[in-house]
Amino acid sequence: MPETSMLYPLLFDPIYKEKVWGGRALMRLGRELPGDADTPIGESWELVDLATTSASGGGGAAEHSVVANGPLAGTPIHRLIAEHGDAILGKSLNRGAPTFPLLIKYLDAHDNLSVQVHPSPEYAAAHPEAHLKSEAWYVVDCEPGAVIYKGLKPGVTETQLRAALKANTDDAVVPLLNAVPVKPGDCHYLPSGTCHALGAGVLVAEVQTPSDTTFRVYDWGRTGRELHIEQAIGCINFDDPATDWPNAWEQHAPRTVDIALHTRLVACPFFEIERIDVKADVQTSWPVDRPEVWMVLRGEVGFVDPAGQTSRAHQGHTVLLPPAGHRVVVTAAEPTRWLRVTLPRT
Repeated sequence: MPETSMLYPLLFDPIYKEKVWGGRALMRLGRELPGDADTPIGESWELVDLATTSASGGGGAAEHSVVANGPLAGTPIHRLIAEHGDAILGKSLNRGAPTFPLLIKYLDAHDNLSVQVHPSPEYAAAHPEAHLKSEAWYVVDCEPGAVIYKGLKPGVTETQLRAALKANTDDAVVPLLNAVPVKPGDCHYLPSGTCHALGAGVLVAEVQTPSDTTFRVYDWGRTGRELHIEQAIGCINFDDPATDWPNAWEQHAPRTVDIALHTRLVACPFFEIERIDVKADVQTSWPVDRPEVWMVLRGEVGFVDPAGQTSRAHQGHTVLLPPAGHRVVVTAAEPTRWLRVTLPRT
């Protein structure tokens, strides 16, 4: 393994998941997807470090991203953290038996995802097998008229929801959901306990806490997939502040720093998301004092690490910048956009 001081911007092999609701829209990011034109790829796990996954989510096995570039190519992230934890996570996060504290994905909803909820803090505390999952969706692309379902409408009660779920029809369930029209560039934060669904025709970048515990409450008439109504009812926040838009965690605060336009999108207790836009033919020195994940949405980013090594990230690439790099030189030959995901300062 390289010395800690020689760590560099890390790319990872995507982990694709077939889903009944998936499609082929990830090809718009320059991806070569597995399978044929009819294989429904619903998720691309870009950066993951989970010892276990749920059977209905990740498939039940462990999932660990593997480095795709440079001298560390072929190294799984959990081994990298075990051997160079301070350099990857920073000393404040590298405690106990550390894992990478985020799960980064793309989701392609060719059809509606199930209406679902993730464990609330109270539920997770009482059920060790369930894990808190708060997430944010950045809309990369969508069909005209597309929506997401974000929380229950104000005033919906548990009794009303149970009756609608017993009827098990769109006519009964959908009127209780808060449908939010979306367009490319929108970003929505969905804390644990929010009843939600990604609507058909939406491609999103997802940033979330490291869990895939999901309780389905409605599945649009599909059969053969388990529902988890009692668990979901135990988690749903029926007075959910996330149904308002923008909610307290969602922001749209642009500022110019050096040659880049930074637009803060989400600032929640678990992560922060900014959209970064730079013009063509730029170069800047970028300090890295905590782990940063970049999801390149447009153009190409070049890096020169402290050891003088160069690497590039194209549209569709996800990059981890270790804080051991201290400062990298970032270049862009064309107009370039990426999401910058960071952890709150402790």
